[in-house]
Amino acid sequence: MQFLRSRGMKYSWFRNFTVGIACIFTFLLFITVVSLLFVLKPSELLSALLSEEMLYSMRLSMLTSLASTLSVMCCSIPTAYALSRFSFPGKSVIKTILGLPMAFPELVMGLALLLLFGQGFLGPYLEAAGIKVTFSKLGIIIAQFYVAFPYAVRVSYSTFENINPRYEQVSRSFGYGEFETFRHVTLPMARSGLFASGVITFARCIGAFGAVLVLAGGSYMHTEVLPVTLYLNISYGNLEMAIASGILLMGIAFLAILSFERFEGGRL
Repeated sequence: MQFLRSRGMKYSWFRNFTVGIACIFTFLLFITVVSLLFVLKPSELLSALLSEEMLYSMRLSMLTSLASTLSVMCCSIPTAYALSRFSFPGKSVIKTILGLPMAFPELVMGLALLLLFGQGFLGPYLEAAGIKVTFSKLGIIIAQFYVAFPYAVRVSYSTFENINPRYEQVSRSFGYGEFETFRHVTLPMARSGLFASGVITFARCIGAFGAVLVLAGGSYMHTEVLPVTLYLNISYGNLEMAIASGILLMGIAFLAILSFERFEGGRL
């Protein structure tokens, strides 16, 4: 015991070093982010937030992100459950492909979506059916869906992996089918993780930029969501509007991370 205590004292520099690194870079990140809050006067910030362009951008961002989040969750939950519970040919390939959008820039995803839904592939058939994707509000939802879907699958997959399959086996032993077990046993146990997945998905949708810009365009007061508002106003040199949209996006991200940290561990 004395030996361990002396070794602990001897190597305490390592503890201090790691804690110090964590504190220093957390502080640098904090002052970088918080600096946005002190650039504008409260009256200037309020004026920017209540402008017609900002209100339109916020409304469009909320509506498209809610639609995208609902679509993503409806698709990601069964996908994540299948990957966590069943073995089937090509499973590792599917997991790899689902992870790709998290590894390359959003602009690449936007270009791929533009080619897919543009005039080269699906575009003519969709337009013949009266559905326009490119440079439209529907394009925003599709771009947000493709950007957020892999993240939702990853969080939901981790949630299902942390649930002991024995609970499902017990349910099946009482005569319940797979769907009944999933609905009445697995989903209630996963509710905290799925809630966290939904929050992260919403934040990812509302913050999507590159894919939205390429597929839906950055049209003023038409396909202008919050990240596009920030981009356009920086281009125009309107710092007040750019900073206001940045503060909104930062606030949404903060609430999303806070909710994720609170609920992802299964303590709803």
